Amino acid sequence: MSMFRKPIVVALVWGLSIAILGGWATNLDAWYHALKEPFWKPPDWLFGPIWSAIFISSGTAWVIAWDRNPAPEAVRHLTILYVLNGIFNLLWSFIYFRLERPDWALYEASFLWLSVFAITYTTRHYSPKSSLLMLPYLIWVSIAIVLNWDTVRLNGPFG
Repeated sequence: MSMFRKPIVVALVWGLSIAILGGWATNLDAWYHALKEPFWKPPDWLFGPIWSAIFISSGTAWVIAWDRNPAPEAVRHLTILYVLNGIFNLLWSFIYFRLERPDWALYEASFLWLSVFAITYTTRHYSPKSSLLMLPYLIWVSIAIVLNWDTVRLNGPFG
């Protein structure tokens, strides 16, 4: 169990940091509530539980993949992918909610999707379980991109 200690601590600290900063970046103010939303958009209260489940699944995937492939180079590569993913996740929230630019966020979302895909693809050979644990994240970001697209279509142009 001691070999899991470092990956768990790293995943917890990173996941909590992204969640806290993402919460700060998500500003549901008058601008947001004035947006026209597609009929199929989930209610706002559901986003917190969805993201919590995704962060738990993603963090678990990181720990399992780290344990399955302890080669330093592989761990470094995996860590870089997770750091990039966290940055893209935060950047999307900041652009969408703080800059009030869903149109720019839509472009940035492609990098977020690619970062999730890269983790899913990279881990598939040495940790199929990790790869499967990333699928909800990949599916959710795909849905979020369509939601982002519909929001831009219903409300644009911005800025």
